[in-house]
Amino acid sequence: MPDYHDDLRLAHVLADAADAATMDRFKALDLKVETKPDMTPVSEADKAAEELIRGHLHRARPRDAILGEEYGVEGTGPRRWVIDPIDGTKNYVRGVPVWATLISLMEAGENGFQPVVGVVSAPALNRRWWAAKGAGAYSGRSLTSATRLRVSKVETIADSSFAFSSLSGWEEQGRLDGFMDLTRACWRTRGYGDFWPYMMVAEGAVDICAEPELSLWDMAANAIIVQEAGGRFTDLDGVDGPGGANGAASNGVLHDELLGYLNQRY
Repeated sequence: MPDYHDDLRLAHVLADAADAATMDRFKALDLKVETKPDMTPVSEADKAAEELIRGHLHRARPRDAILGEEYGVEGTGPRRWVIDPIDGTKNYVRGVPVWATLISLMEAGENGFQPVVGVVSAPALNRRWWAAKGAGAYSGRSLTSATRLRVSKVETIADSSFAFSSLSGWEEQGRLDGFMDLTRACWRTRGYGDFWPYMMVAEGAVDICAEPELSLWDMAANAIIVQEAGGRFTDLDGVDGPGGANGAASNGVLHDELLGYLNQRY
Protein backbone atom coordinates (compact mmCIF):
# COMPACT_ATOMS: atom_id res chain seq x y z
CA MET A 1 0.00 0.00 0.00
CA PRO A 2 1.37 3.48 -0.85
CA ASP A 3 2.73 5.60 2.00
CA TYR A 4 0.94 8.94 2.23
CA HIS A 5 2.92 10.29 5.18
CA ASP A 6 4.55 13.12 3.19
CA ASP A 7 1.20 14.15 1.73
CA LEU A 8 -0.35 14.10 5.19
CA ARG A 9 2.45 16.27 6.58
CA LEU A 10 1.89 18.71 3.71
CA ALA A 11 -1.84 18.79 4.42
CA HIS A 12 -1.05 19.79 8.01
CA VAL A 13 1.21 22.58 6.77
CA LEU A 14 -1.62 23.77 4.51
CA ALA A 15 -4.05 23.65 7.43
CA ASP A 16 -1.66 25.62 9.64
CA ALA A 17 -1.45 28.37 7.03
CA ALA A 18 -5.22 28.43 6.53
CA ASP A 19 -5.85 28.51 10.30
CA ALA A 20 -3.67 31.58 10.68
CA ALA A 21 -5.46 33.37 7.86
CA THR A 22 -9.00 32.50 8.93
CA MET A 23 -8.50 33.20 12.63
CA ASP A 24 -6.99 36.57 11.80
CA ARG A 25 -10.31 37.68 10.27
CA PHE A 26 -12.71 35.73 12.51
CA LYS A 27 -15.11 38.16 14.24
CA ALA A 28 -13.55 41.09 12.39
CA LEU A 29 -16.02 43.97 12.29
CA ASP A 30 -14.93 44.96 8.79
CA LEU A 31 -15.10 41.43 7.30
CA LYS A 32 -16.29 41.63 3.70
CA VAL A 33 -19.05 39.15 2.77
CA GLU A 34 -20.60 38.61 -0.67
CA THR A 35 -23.44 36.42 -1.95
CA LYS A 36 -22.57 33.83 -4.60
CA PRO A 37 -24.90 32.92 -7.49
CA ASP A 38 -26.20 29.94 -5.49
CA MET A 39 -27.22 32.43 -2.77
CA THR A 40 -24.66 31.15 -0.26
CA PRO A 41 -22.26 33.58 1.42
CA VAL A 42 -18.54 33.85 0.74
CA SER A 43 -16.21 35.97 2.83
CA GLU A 44 -12.87 37.52 2.04
CA ALA A 45 -11.41 34.91 4.43
CA ASP A 46 -12.77 32.02 2.30
CA LYS A 47 -11.05 33.42 -0.77
CA ALA A 48 -7.81 34.29 1.01
CA ALA A 49 -7.50 30.85 2.62
CA GLU A 50 -8.06 29.03 -0.67
CA GLU A 51 -5.59 31.28 -2.49
CA LEU A 52 -3.03 30.60 0.24
CA ILE A 53 -3.50 26.83 0.02
CA ARG A 54 -3.30 26.89 -3.77
CA GLY A 55 -0.08 28.87 -3.61
CA HIS A 56 1.51 26.33 -1.27
CA LEU A 57 0.39 23.46 -3.52
CA HIS A 58 1.76 25.12 -6.65
CA ARG A 59 5.18 25.14 -4.99
CA ALA A 60 5.07 21.77 -3.20
CA ARG A 61 3.02 19.65 -5.64
CA PRO A 62 3.13 21.41 -9.04
CA ARG A 63 1.98 18.31 -10.93
CA ASP A 64 -1.13 17.74 -8.83
CA ALA A 65 -4.56 19.07 -9.77
CA ILE A 66 -6.54 21.28 -7.39
CA LEU A 67 -10.29 21.57 -6.88
CA GLY A 68 -11.53 24.26 -4.54
CA GLU A 69 -14.96 25.60 -3.66
CA GLU A 70 -14.16 29.21 -4.52
CA TYR A 71 -11.90 28.92 -7.59
CA GLY A 72 -12.88 25.64 -9.25
CA VAL A 73 -10.60 23.04 -10.82
CA GLU A 74 -7.04 23.59 -11.98
CA GLY A 75 -4.86 20.99 -13.67
CA THR A 76 -5.37 17.33 -14.52
CA GLY A 77 -3.89 14.01 -13.56
CA PRO A 78 -4.35 11.06 -11.19
CA ARG A 79 -3.88 13.15 -8.01
CA ARG A 80 -6.22 15.95 -7.01
CA TRP A 81 -6.28 18.12 -3.89
CA VAL A 82 -9.81 19.07 -2.84
CA ILE A 83 -10.25 22.17 -0.68
CA ASP A 84 -13.08 23.78 1.24
CA PRO A 85 -11.39 26.85 2.72
CA ILE A 86 -14.16 27.45 5.25
CA ASP A 87 -16.81 24.79 5.73
CA GLY A 88 -19.46 26.61 7.73
CA THR A 89 -19.15 30.12 6.26
CA LYS A 90 -22.54 31.14 7.67
CA ASN A 91 -21.24 30.31 11.15
CA TYR A 92 -17.96 32.08 10.43
CA VAL A 93 -19.55 35.36 9.39
CA ARG A 94 -21.83 35.35 12.46
CA GLY A 95 -19.04 34.61 14.94
CA VAL A 96 -20.12 31.01 15.65
CA PRO A 97 -16.93 28.93 16.17
CA VAL A 98 -18.19 25.81 14.36
CA TRP A 99 -16.35 26.04 11.03
CA ALA A 100 -13.30 24.34 9.57
CA THR A 101 -10.88 24.13 6.68
CA LEU A 102 -11.24 20.82 4.83
CA ILE A 103 -8.26 19.52 2.84
CA SER A 104 -8.16 16.19 1.03
CA LEU A 105 -5.95 14.44 -1.48
CA MET A 106 -7.82 12.18 -3.88
CA GLU A 107 -6.30 9.62 -6.24
CA ALA A 108 -7.75 8.04 -9.35
CA GLY A 109 -8.54 4.33 -9.14
CA GLU A 110 -10.83 1.65 -10.54
CA ASN A 111 -13.86 3.28 -8.89
CA GLY A 112 -12.94 6.84 -9.83
CA PHE A 113 -11.27 9.37 -7.55
CA GLN A 114 -11.22 8.38 -3.88
CA PRO A 115 -9.75 10.27 -0.90
CA VAL A 116 -6.44 8.96 0.45
CA VAL A 117 -5.59 11.84 2.83
CA GLY A 118 -7.87 14.14 4.77
CA VAL A 119 -7.42 16.94 7.30
CA VAL A 120 -10.22 18.85 9.00
CA SER A 121 -8.99 21.81 11.03
CA ALA A 122 -11.32 23.82 13.26
CA PRO A 123 -9.08 26.46 14.87
CA ALA A 124 -11.85 28.34 16.68
CA LEU A 125 -12.67 25.06 18.45
CA ASN A 126 -8.95 24.31 18.87
CA ARG A 127 -9.53 20.92 17.22
CA ARG A 128 -8.04 19.05 14.28
CA TRP A 129 -8.76 15.63 12.80
CA TRP A 130 -6.89 13.73 10.08
CA ALA A 131 -6.43 10.41 8.33
CA ALA A 132 -4.46 8.69 5.59
CA LYS A 133 -5.45 5.55 3.72
CA GLY A 134 -4.40 2.46 5.63
CA ALA A 135 -2.92 4.49 8.50
CA GLY A 136 -5.96 5.17 10.69
CA ALA A 137 -7.69 8.35 11.81
CA TYR A 138 -6.50 10.69 14.55
CA SER A 139 -7.29 13.86 16.44
CA GLY A 140 -4.91 16.11 18.33
CA ARG A 141 -2.67 19.13 18.18
CA SER A 142 -0.07 17.64 15.85
CA LEU A 143 1.08 14.45 14.14
CA THR A 144 3.21 13.63 17.18
CA SER A 145 0.53 14.46 19.75
CA ALA A 146 -2.61 12.63 18.72
CA THR A 147 -5.30 10.17 19.76
CA ARG A 148 -6.47 7.42 17.45
CA LEU A 149 -10.15 7.63 16.51
CA ARG A 150 -12.59 4.75 16.49
CA VAL A 151 -16.31 4.74 15.76
CA SER A 152 -18.86 3.61 18.33
CA LYS A 153 -20.14 0.07 18.81
CA VAL A 154 -23.81 1.05 19.16
CA GLU A 155 -25.89 -1.65 17.48
CA THR A 156 -29.45 -0.29 17.36
CA ILE A 157 -31.08 2.87 16.04
CA ALA A 158 -32.99 3.10 19.31
CA ASP A 159 -29.70 3.55 21.17
CA SER A 160 -28.12 5.83 18.58
CA SER A 161 -27.26 9.52 18.50
CA PHE A 162 -28.14 11.12 15.15
CA ALA A 163 -26.58 14.41 14.01
CA PHE A 164 -27.60 16.57 11.06
CA SER A 165 -27.21 20.12 9.75
CA SER A 166 -30.77 21.32 9.18
CA LEU A 167 -34.22 20.31 7.93
CA SER A 168 -33.88 22.15 4.63
CA GLY A 169 -33.32 19.89 1.66
CA TRP A 170 -34.97 16.79 3.08
CA GLU A 171 -38.46 18.05 2.26
CA GLU A 172 -37.44 19.17 -1.25
CA GLN A 173 -36.28 15.63 -2.00
CA GLY A 174 -39.40 14.00 -0.57
CA ARG A 175 -37.36 12.51 2.28
CA LEU A 176 -38.68 14.59 5.18
CA ASP A 177 -41.09 11.94 6.52
CA GLY A 178 -38.35 9.31 6.59
CA PHE A 179 -36.00 11.79 8.20
CA MET A 180 -38.58 12.59 10.90
CA ASP A 181 -39.25 8.88 11.47
CA LEU A 182 -35.53 8.43 12.03
CA THR A 183 -35.37 11.28 14.56
CA ARG A 184 -38.24 9.70 16.48
CA ALA A 185 -36.59 6.28 16.48
CA CYS A 186 -33.21 7.52 17.76
CA TRP A 187 -32.14 7.94 21.36
CA ARG A 188 -30.86 11.46 20.70
CA THR A 189 -30.79 14.00 17.85
CA ARG A 190 -28.71 17.15 17.52
CA GLY A 191 -28.23 19.67 14.68
CA TYR A 192 -24.49 20.27 15.08
CA GLY A 193 -24.01 21.01 11.39
CA ASP A 194 -21.38 21.03 8.66
CA PHE A 195 -18.18 19.00 9.22
CA TRP A 196 -18.68 18.41 12.95
CA PRO A 197 -21.17 15.49 12.88
CA TYR A 198 -18.80 13.46 10.70
CA MET A 199 -15.90 14.08 13.05
CA MET A 200 -18.03 13.00 16.00
CA VAL A 201 -18.99 9.82 14.15
CA ALA A 202 -15.27 9.15 13.72
CA GLU A 203 -14.72 9.84 17.43
CA GLY A 204 -17.56 7.54 18.49
CA ALA A 205 -19.48 10.41 20.12
CA VAL A 206 -22.22 10.28 17.47
CA ASP A 207 -23.37 7.12 15.70
CA ILE A 208 -25.05 8.32 12.48
CA CYS A 209 -25.31 11.51 10.43
CA ALA A 210 -26.48 12.56 6.98
CA GLU A 211 -27.04 15.55 4.71
CA PRO A 212 -29.25 15.72 1.58
CA GLU A 213 -27.22 18.18 -0.51
CA LEU A 214 -23.42 18.30 -0.60
CA SER A 215 -20.49 18.98 -2.91
CA LEU A 216 -17.27 17.00 -3.18
CA TRP A 217 -15.28 19.55 -1.17
CA ASP A 218 -17.81 19.16 1.68
CA MET A 219 -17.22 15.42 1.86
CA ALA A 220 -13.79 14.24 0.70
CA ALA A 221 -11.84 14.91 3.90
CA ASN A 222 -14.73 13.81 6.11
CA ALA A 223 -15.10 10.54 4.20
CA ILE A 224 -11.53 9.30 4.63
CA ILE A 225 -11.52 10.21 8.33
CA VAL A 226 -14.77 8.32 8.99
CA GLN A 227 -13.59 5.33 6.97
CA GLU A 228 -10.20 5.14 8.65
CA ALA A 229 -11.91 5.32 12.05
CA GLY A 230 -13.76 2.12 11.14
CA GLY A 231 -16.99 3.68 9.95
CA ARG A 232 -18.74 3.93 6.63
CA PHE A 233 -19.34 6.94 4.36
CA THR A 234 -21.68 6.70 1.36
CA ASP A 235 -24.19 8.71 -0.59
CA LEU A 236 -27.87 8.18 0.18
CA ASP A 237 -28.00 5.44 -2.45
CA GLY A 238 -25.35 3.48 -0.55
CA VAL A 239 -22.44 4.06 -2.94
CA ASP A 240 -19.25 4.18 -0.88
CA GLY A 241 -17.15 7.34 -0.93
CA PRO A 242 -17.86 11.04 -1.45
CA GLY A 243 -18.79 10.90 -5.12
CA GLY A 244 -22.52 11.54 -4.81
CA ALA A 245 -24.51 14.72 -4.25
CA ASN A 246 -25.29 13.89 -0.62
CA GLY A 247 -23.72 12.01 2.25
CA ALA A 248 -24.38 9.57 5.08
CA ALA A 249 -21.89 8.42 7.70
CA SER A 250 -22.17 5.87 10.45
CA ASN A 251 -20.30 3.43 12.65
CA GLY A 252 -20.95 0.87 9.91
CA VAL A 253 -23.26 -1.33 11.95
CA LEU A 254 -26.18 1.07 11.60
CA HIS A 255 -25.57 2.17 8.03
CA ASP A 256 -28.12 0.10 6.13
CA GLU A 257 -30.84 0.98 8.62
CA LEU A 258 -29.89 4.67 8.39
CA LEU A 259 -30.24 4.60 4.61
CA GLY A 260 -33.49 2.69 4.90
CA TYR A 261 -35.09 5.51 6.85
CA LEU A 262 -33.73 8.27 4.61
CA ASN A 263 -34.85 6.54 1.41
CA GLN A 264 -38.49 6.25 2.49
CA ARG A 265 -40.57 8.16 -0.05
CA TYR A 266 -44.16 9.19 0.54
